[in-house]
Parts: sequence; structure tokens; C-alpha cells
Amino acid sequence: MATIVHIDVASDKPERAKKFYEEIFGWKFFSPGMPDYYLFETAGLDGTPGVGGGLGLRGAPDQRITCYIGVDSVDEYCSKIVAGGGKVLTPKMTVPGWGYLANCTDTEGNVFGIWQEDKSAK
Repeated sequence: MATIVHIDVASDKPERAKKFYEEIFGWKFFSPGMPDYYLFETAGLDGTPGVGGGLGLRGAPDQRITCYIGVDSVDEYCSKIVAGGGKVLTPKMTVPGWGYLANCTDTEGNVFGIWQEDKSAK
């Protein structure tokens, strides 16, 4: 079953947003060496690892939190999404050293992403 594997948090001021999530929810942030961008880790109430993600500058005024669902083939799932009444907003793109993603909408207009890990990059 496909599951949420990553969350992107869009922000106008990444430092301010980072502080908010650290202080309120206890998320652990670290820098991957990119300006105005952080990766984060979360944990469940019982301490088990939760979904992680990234926090960075908002790319467009309407950009909000986006969840990414892990799939074994972005190409295959783009076809399934369209056949099911959704839309592909941004076609498959490469995230060098990490994998592939596409941004989509469901039948209700909700934006989400699909993510395929590049196993050869590990």
C-alpha cells in the first residue's frame, strides 16, 4: 500500500517556521547545506519514527504544505491518477541523488505529490 513518505512545508521565513515547529511539536531539523532549506524528522507520541520532510521558501503565493506518497513508479501512478479523475500538475522530475517526483491533484482539487526513490543512488 502506498503511504505518505515526505512532507514539504512552504514558508515565507524558513527560520521563523523552523522555530515554530521545533518549539510547538518538537520536530528535529538539520541543514542539508542548501540556503533557506531544512530537512526534519518527526516521531509518534510513543517515540517511534514518524514522517519526515523539508521546510523551505515558498515557491508561489498559493503554495501550502504538500504531502508526498511513496510509489514504485511515478510514471505508472501519473497514469492511474489521470484515469481516476485527478490531474498531473508538474510532470515527473528528477531530484538528483534522491529520486523522482510529480505533483498532482485528486478529484477534489487537493494538491499532493508522488515520490519514487532512486534506489541506485543509495
